[in-house]
Amino acid sequence: MNIRNIAIIAHVDHGKTTLVDSLLKKSGTFRDNEEVANRVMDSNDIERERGITILAKNTAINYKDYRINILDTPGHADFGGEVERIMNMVDGVLLLVDAYEGTMPQTRFVLKKALEAHIKPIVIINKVDRPHADPAKAADEVLELLIELGAPDEFLDFPVVYCSALKGTSSYSDDLSTQKETMDPIFDTIIKYIPAPEVDVDAPLQLQPALLDYNDYVGKIGIGRIKKGKVSVNEMVTCMRLDGSTKQFRIQKLFGFLGLKRIEVETAYAGDIVAIAGLPDINVGETICDNSHLEALPILHIDEPTLEMTFATNTSPFAGKEGKFVTARKIEERLFKAMNTDVSLKVKRIENSESWTVCGRGELHLSILIENMRREGFELQVSKPKPILKEIDGKICEPFEDLIIDCPDEYVGGVMEALGPRGAEVVNMETGELNSKVTYVIPSRGLIGFSTDFMTLTKGYGIMSHTYKEYRPMKNADVGERSLGVLVATDTGLSTHYAIEQIESRGQLFIEPGKEVYEGMIVGECSGDIDIAVNAVKTKNLTNMRSASKDHTVVLKRPRQFSLETALDYINSDELVEVTPLDFRLRKMILNTEERKKFDSRKK
Repeated sequence: MNIRNIAIIAHVDHGKTTLVDSLLKKSGTFRDNEEVANRVMDSNDIERERGITILAKNTAINYKDYRINILDTPGHADFGGEVERIMNMVDGVLLLVDAYEGTMPQTRFVLKKALEAHIKPIVIINKVDRPHADPAKAADEVLELLIELGAPDEFLDFPVVYCSALKGTSSYSDDLSTQKETMDPIFDTIIKYIPAPEVDVDAPLQLQPALLDYNDYVGKIGIGRIKKGKVSVNEMVTCMRLDGSTKQFRIQKLFGFLGLKRIEVETAYAGDIVAIAGLPDINVGETICDNSHLEALPILHIDEPTLEMTFATNTSPFAGKEGKFVTARKIEERLFKAMNTDVSLKVKRIENSESWTVCGRGELHLSILIENMRREGFELQVSKPKPILKEIDGKICEPFEDLIIDCPDEYVGGVMEALGPRGAEVVNMETGELNSKVTYVIPSRGLIGFSTDFMTLTKGYGIMSHTYKEYRPMKNADVGERSLGVLVATDTGLSTHYAIEQIESRGQLFIEPGKEVYEGMIVGECSGDIDIAVNAVKTKNLTNMRSASKDHTVVLKRPRQFSLETALDYINSDELVEVTPLDFRLRKMILNTEERKKFDSRKK
């Protein structure tokens, strides 16, 4: 069977996973009576809830006499390492661009990765039926981007297909009336323009895992494309390790892909994308080869983590009340299990403590790990994310990012004012009829906690995108810290209406009456720049004397609600987020009020 290996790449929310849905449905891969969910490739709950792809996934479609292997990739910068490694497994990419938004920062990032691997794109202009869409302009923007990125001349004459992935329609023309309910133009363009993999089935085996999966029975599973030769179940092969050592093992299981199914196969050949099991500690970038021909493939580049957090066992007075897994052993097992499938994640135990340094590619990357653990029944506490510093040429350096802000003109001033103290520098500014696009370079620290402020400043109309740029000498150390103080509880118990009414004038509350609080828990934000200790459980002294003043009802303000991401954004470096299956609580590292006061006075 003829093979085509492709990846779908795009900016966040431009419709990659929805397009894969349409390709699967229109190719006849599913039975007519088979029930298929929307965004079938987003297999875990968080991906479905947020409408984002977190892990790259592969599927395969039979079309005419061709087997088309498709890799759906993440669009977020935090998961960019997945995109980079996948380029090693494919011979072409479908570059998906929203007909209304055009090329965006992440479009540039993923296209740059494809060009570095010398892979020609087929451009798919999606959402052509969206109001105010301009498909022709979006195609022109792709051409400009290719020229800007220094693409070779042969890449500039790229094929374009226009489609609505949601409706399952496509055509070769940007005229909306030509859209027909079929994906054949995309399939035919793939077959015509994307080359078959260059393979030598008779050569000695070479296979390099670019993705990992994990199974409790067989351990790690390596997913990659067979570069040369063939491989069979029960065959003895050699793994060439990243450190230069070798290890022989037997292929226990061999899987191919079709639709959403992973199919066990006896033998696979060069050009096939397969999953192999048999070596419990296989890693991305290692080479699986024939025992008699030990030749390693070039090691794959894996993006280094740029952000770190401390995970620890829960030490609050409420520890163990809400979670199923609360011990250090259980948390450590879960963190190391996450490392088995996520090569961008690094975990290190902090000596003589029940805490770990966890390093990842960004806030989203780490918050999704915490959210998964919370849903599985874990209880833990986590610190504020901070950038990983490096010493380069004798200077302390920190990661910087390219930041692009796109928002209505009326909000630009407020956004620029907010970014100034965060160390952001304006690189470029384009003003349109309604919106302005401002490009910045900003320390990663400056972005921590900014997304919530940005949505407030732009009333939800702004779009913010950022990608890692490089390490530069460290800026002002206070960048990224919250300027306002907090209201901290001094007593443990149930919060009362009377107490909250008394402390409401000090700032904004995070709790309502009847909420369990403990000493050291953060219950609100102070209106000034200092922390204030407050008694949130105080009750009114009752007497048998009737008040001369008329009874009246006080209506309390609505407390501020936090999601996990906003809680991590909000805290300062002397605070923690307590995470349980039922709740998030903000707290001080030092819970005792007197001890905290002594510590703060020494620090000053």
